[in-house]
Amino acid sequence: MSLFDRISAGLARTRERFNEQLNVIFDRGPEIDEDFWDSLEETLILGDFGGPATVDIIEQLQDSAQRLALPDGYAVFDRLADTIAAMFTPTDCDPLEQSPVCVLFVGINGSGKTTTVGKLAKAGTEAGRRVLLGSADTFRAAAIEQLDVWAERAGVPVVKRERGADPASVSFEVIEKAEAAGADLVLIDTAGRLHTSDDLMRELEKVVKVTRKRAGDNLPVRTVLVLDATTGQNGLQQAREFNKALQLDGVIVTKLDGTAKGGIAVAVSHELGLPILRIGVGEAIDDLRPFDAHDFARALIGDTHVR
Repeated sequence: MSLFDRISAGLARTRERFNEQLNVIFDRGPEIDEDFWDSLEETLILGDFGGPATVDIIEQLQDSAQRLALPDGYAVFDRLADTIAAMFTPTDCDPLEQSPVCVLFVGINGSGKTTTVGKLAKAGTEAGRRVLLGSADTFRAAAIEQLDVWAERAGVPVVKRERGADPASVSFEVIEKAEAAGADLVLIDTAGRLHTSDDLMRELEKVVKVTRKRAGDNLPVRTVLVLDATTGQNGLQQAREFNKALQLDGVIVTKLDGTAKGGIAVAVSHELGLPILRIGVGEAIDDLRPFDAHDFARALIGDTHVR
C-alpha cells in the first residue's frame, strides 16, 4: 500500500462524513450562490476545521471563484484540497529529523504519547540513528512498563526511575546518559496531564526548563504535543493551553483512523501556527506517517462528486 493510500484509508471516516455533507450541497445544484457558500462553511465547521480556518478557506475560495470566473460549485470543489493544504503551517526544520535532538512529548492522558515515542524509536533505529528513551512519566507504572516493551522492540536503552520520582530529575539524567552514549535522537515520554490543571502544567514547565538547561547549546530540546484526533474541538483547546505554557515546536495527531473529526489537524495548525509533524492512521508501527499537507487534504475530502 502506498503512503497516500495508507493515509487515505486512515482518514476514511472523516472523508465519508465530509462527502455526505458535500453530496447534500451538490444535490441542490451546482450554482455558486449564497446558499452554496453557507452550506460549504457549515460542512467545514462540522468537520472540526475550526472557525478561523473555515473563514479563511471560504474567503480564499470566494476570491478564486470571482477572480477566475469559476462556472459552478464543482470548479470550486476542485480547488478545495489545495486551499485546505495552504492552511497548514509549514516547517522549515522537522525537529524529529534534527541530529542531534532531544524531543519531549506532552499531552493529556490517553493521547498516545508512549506508543508514539515507541514507534519513533523503532523508526529511528531502522534509519541508523543512536536512540535513547527517557521515561519521565513517573506517575503511571504501566507507562514505564509500556516504554520498556517498546525499547526492547527497538533495541534501544531507556532511562527510568521508580514510580513517583521527580520527572524533571529523570529528564536531567536522560541528558547525562545521552551525552555519555553519544545519542543523536533522545525521546522523552512525559506524564499525561489535564491542560486545565495549573499545578500539573507548572510541573511540566519545570521539566522542560530543567531539560533545556542541562542540555545547553549542544543538544537542542524540542517540545511536541501528541493530540488525540477523536477529542475534536476539545483538542484545539488542549493545544492552545499546552502551547501557551510551553511554546510548542509541533504537533503529532494520533487516532485519525478512529474519528470523523480529522479537520482538527487543520484547526490546530492554522490557528496556533504549529506544524503537523506526524499523523497516526492505525495501530501498526508503519501507521505513524510523515505529514504532507497536500496528501492529507486530498485524503481528507476525497473526490466523490459526479458532474
